[in-house]
Amino acid sequence: MLKNKILPTLFAIMVAFSSRSQTLKLDAVIDSIKASHPVVKMYDNEIRSMDEAAKGARSWMPPQVGIGQFMTPYDVRLWHREGDIPGMGSVMVSGEQMFPNRKKLDADETYMKAMSSVEKEKKNATLNELINDAKQFYYEWIILEKKLVILAENEKILDFMIKNAEIRYKNGLEKISAYYKAKAALGDVKNMQLMFENDIREKRIRLNALMGRNAMIDFDIDTTYQLNDYSAIVFDSTLFYTNRSDLKSLDQEINLTRLKQETEKAALKPQFGIRYDNMFGFGGQPMQYTIMGMVRIPMAKWSSKMNKANIESLKWKSYAIQSQKEMMVNEYSGMAYGMRNELELKKKQLKLYEENIIPALKNNYKTMQLGYEQNTEELFMLYDAWERLNMKQLEYIELLNQSLRLQVTIERIIEKK
Repeated sequence: MLKNKILPTLFAIMVAFSSRSQTLKLDAVIDSIKASHPVVKMYDNEIRSMDEAAKGARSWMPPQVGIGQFMTPYDVRLWHREGDIPGMGSVMVSGEQMFPNRKKLDADETYMKAMSSVEKEKKNATLNELINDAKQFYYEWIILEKKLVILAENEKILDFMIKNAEIRYKNGLEKISAYYKAKAALGDVKNMQLMFENDIREKRIRLNALMGRNAMIDFDIDTTYQLNDYSAIVFDSTLFYTNRSDLKSLDQEINLTRLKQETEKAALKPQFGIRYDNMFGFGGQPMQYTIMGMVRIPMAKWSSKMNKANIESLKWKSYAIQSQKEMMVNEYSGMAYGMRNELELKKKQLKLYEENIIPALKNNYKTMQLGYEQNTEELFMLYDAWERLNMKQLEYIELLNQSLRLQVTIERIIEKK
């Protein structure tokens, strides 16, 4: 009998635990994005592709091999020996190999190995955008949860007003106009609840997509948050050059242009080679050979124009990238200072709401409710007190929403790790 009672109880406990949604903290969401978002795999594969290509940087030019007739007369009769006169013509086998300049190989290898460095920084820059998108969705979800809490309180308050007014109206103690206003307000509350719950589902879908998993997986979030203090941060070039991956990728591009210049300069150096020909003579001719050393002279005036033009072009390209960096730093600095100033204003406003405005309106509502319960105040006055309190509570939540958005924008700009 005892065993029969324990098994259903255990089963019920297991079902209860399995039905609970997983609660994900913001850090867990960010870690999941770093590990599973498809863009991470895309960049990793691109980086691997470049690194694999760099392994062939020290390749030589392929050898050339040939076979054919050499100095052979068209008259076939002359190929044969006539008495003491040997035949004319021969079959030649030849081979040729150019030896690359060691400095050119070094320059090509260094350049190709550095190519993936740009993609690595672009990967980090893209992750910064994705992570801060996730923060934005996460904080918006927190705001929606807070609004739902307020709506739940409003539903209780309006339900109290409506039920109390119905009783009073039956007894001839209440006017009907405020009753209908409360009924309409209750309908608005239920409508907003539906909207906010739908918005939460949308945020869940977006976060699941960012984490690289099924969009319909159910989970909850931790509604705790923190407004950070950025007053001690100096938004100067040192901060952005140290933190921002897009600026680091531009640094790597400047480095690549310099390395590419080195490969163009190395291409102007001479290349040496060797050629060997072996002839099998016709009609008793002796075997003969030719061995030749060869040199390519790319530094000649008529053959070096392209390399020199590329070197000059790359120099100006590096100047352009440097100017782009300076322009971006100037823009980031102005944005960050502006956002910080606005965030400080929002914090002061939030403090006023928390310490003065909302407590005063709550006390006003409680006073009106007490008077209404004691029949010294009317329903429309109680409704008016609730309406002002509700409006200020929603204003406070919207201020908090704006503050969190500013915080995300600042962290996006400084690429806070």
